[in-house]
Order: sequence, then C-alpha cells, then structure tokens
Amino acid sequence: MTSRQRVHRCVDLAYPDRPPRDLWLLPLAAIKSGREAVDAFVRRWPTDFTQPNVGRPAPRRVRGEPHLVGQYVDDWGCTFENIQAGVIGEVKNPIVIDWSRLADVQPPTELLELDVAAINDFCRNTDKFVFGGGWARPFERTQFLRGSENVYMDLAEEPPEFLELLRIVHGFYRTQFELWARTDVDALCIMDDWGSQRSLLIAPDQWRRIFKPFYAEYCAIARAGGKKVFMHSDGFIFDIYEDLIQVGVNAINSQLFCMDIEEIGRRFRGRITFWGEIDRQHILPRGTPAQVRAAVKRVVDHLYQPAGGVIAQCELGSGGELENGDVAYRAWDELTSRAQERTPQQ
Repeated sequence: MTSRQRVHRCVDLAYPDRPPRDLWLLPLAAIKSGREAVDAFVRRWPTDFTQPNVGRPAPRRVRGEPHLVGQYVDDWGCTFENIQAGVIGEVKNPIVIDWSRLADVQPPTELLELDVAAINDFCRNTDKFVFGGGWARPFERTQFLRGSENVYMDLAEEPPEFLELLRIVHGFYRTQFELWARTDVDALCIMDDWGSQRSLLIAPDQWRRIFKPFYAEYCAIARAGGKKVFMHSDGFIFDIYEDLIQVGVNAINSQLFCMDIEEIGRRFRGRITFWGEIDRQHILPRGTPAQVRAAVKRVVDHLYQPAGGVIAQCELGSGGELENGDVAYRAWDELTSRAQERTPQQ
C-alpha cells in the first residue's frame, strides 16, 4: 500500500494497512539534537505526507530567515521579531496599527501564479499524500497584519474597517484555494489557532457568525476539486469540532491533551480523522517512556479504529525529545497492529 493510498483509506475509514505517520520537526530539533540525529530519526520514521517543492513562485517581499534571531519579513510584508533561534518570532509593529493604514494591506498576489504542470508532475512522481500550498489562515493573518491586541478589541466592537480587512484576507485565501484545487494535490489545508489552554479564544457564537462561513467556502472549493481538507488548530477547540465536521473538514490536528479525549471519542470518533497529536507540552518534552506509551494508548483506546480515522502525528523540536518520539511511534505500531489483529479486515 502506498502512502497516498494509506492516507486516503484512513480518512475514508477504508482500512489502511497501518495508521499513516506524520512528523513535524521544528528547526529547534536540529539545534538541540544535531542534524545527524534528526536525519537518522527521519529515516527510521518516514512520513506519509509531502508538499510540492516546485511550481510555486517566490514571494517578493520575504527578507531574512524565520527561524533565526533577528527580523524576518514574510510574504505579506509583516515583520517578525525573533529572540530565539529555531522557532518563529512575533509581529511587534503591525502594518495596520490604525485604520488609516488599511490601504497598505497588499496580498502577495504573485503566489497565485502557479505552474500547474510542474505541480502535477511532482504529484505523479511521488507515492506520498500531497498537501497543497497556500494554507488558509484568516484569523492568524489578520492578527499579523493588525496585531493581536487590536484584533481582540476589533472583535468586541466589529468596526466596518475590521470586516473589510477580513474580507481582503479571506478573499485572497479563497482565490488561492480555487487555484490549488485545480492541481493534482490530494488535500488543501487550513491553519488557525483558535484555542487557549482551556477554552476557545472568542465566543463560539461569534466564531460561527464570522469565521465559520470562511471555512465553509474553503471546504466547498476543495470538495468541488475532489480534495480532502486538513486543518490545524492549537488549544482547546472542543466547542467547534461539530462545526468543523459540518463544513466539511476531513482531518483535524488539535492539541487533544488540552481537552477531554474520552468525550471527544464519544462524540466524534468515526466522524472526522484525528491528525494527531501526542501532548507536546508535557509528555513529549519531559515524559518517561511509560508516560509516552500511556499517552499513545489513550488516543488509540478512545479515537482509533482499525477502519482508520487516526493519523500517528507528533511534533518535536520545542522541547520534544527524539527518544520520546521513538517511543511514540513504536507504541503506535504495536498498539494499532494489535487492534487490527482483533478486527476482520474489509
């Protein structure tokens, strides 16, 4: 079974040979553990996913490196200040510091000039599951442009200028989704962090009124192009799981250990694919091998089914130890293979 087949079967609950494997390695991992150790880890636990490294135009405004100490300017012209190598910094001087600067927001339209033939050739020449580029992030992008403190005040007051900024940002991502949906990639992606440690960052009703329609549009575009939709969102997002399923998200990467995994399983197992993850706040950085294995077992017990629905994903780098990553992936293989042995294959 190829990686592409494995992921599709997992998401479609069609009995993959094993859970697909995904690994997020922050640059900090190589700083902490060394490039040689990281490369060896990747060889031991190869991912089933990839993204095209061709056919994507270079952004005009990017300056610097996002993971180095100092300043980095991204594709929208937002300047990040970084004080720690290996991670990404923060925007300290947003472009739209007041509404007189709204006209300064210029989306990176050069990123819409895709070389579809090159992207499709890349997809034909890999057996991995291919994510499209241009991950939509309307909430985060609005914070980068306006500043987080200002955005939360805007959400309280909802001035017309704020709604116009959202319209500009969403319009760009909608167009980008439309273009990537015409390529041969397997999935399109969304990434917005919506949770704090214990709750959604804004009232769920406001999220449904303002942001849910954005995600519904992205999912409709993806479905029309025959693509899956994968979404990442940090923090406690239990309150919008049902909404994400309703709009058509196929797989969600969320911080399961911020929430009640047992209740998530009771409500949502078999209705959406859980794209990881194992706790990267406590277990992966500082847990014992027994604790890592217990964490994987908790996810397997409550979210996994032999038909699919769970991707073995974890993130290492910002405190995550390679040794615990080894334990996690070995536990995934062992615990899920036992479950498969007990269940007739379809």
